[in-house]
Amino acid sequence: MIRTTFFGATAAALLSTTSAFAAGHSMDIVDTAVGAGTFNTLVAAVQAAGLEETLRGDGPFTVFAPTDEAFAALPEGTVETLLMEENLDQLVAILTYHVVPGEVMSGDLSDGMMATTVQGGEIEIGTMDGVTVDDANVVTADIEASNGVIHVIDTVIMPDM
Repeated sequence: MIRTTFFGATAAALLSTTSAFAAGHSMDIVDTAVGAGTFNTLVAAVQAAGLEETLRGDGPFTVFAPTDEAFAALPEGTVETLLMEENLDQLVAILTYHVVPGEVMSGDLSDGMMATTVQGGEIEIGTMDGVTVDDANVVTADIEASNGVIHVIDTVIMPDM
């Protein structure tokens, strides 16, 4: 009886996990970020910069997504200043620096690897002490979306401007 209950519960858990992953794959990068609940600032910035439609497009894209805490760690007033209409070019440059064309999974990364961003700059990947992207640590990798993958980072990375 216990064995039957255990196997039934295990099967139910596996099926619900598979359904959750399948549902995640049907959502694009923007919907996946919204659903996570920890990228509110990033999503607001993407919308303000007019990049939402692009990140809902076919892709594939690899997004190194800073959390709300990463944005909060910027100097006071930085986000508000970037969201001002006269600074949208700068905001677009910063956001597109977090995006690499194609789908790059964590298993594809190697130490010292350089990746060209949509912004045109290059980011450096490190794999010696965990995975890093420029000065940011990857805290969660390989969140799959229907049009690419998200890697969560703990710092907003900045292009040379």
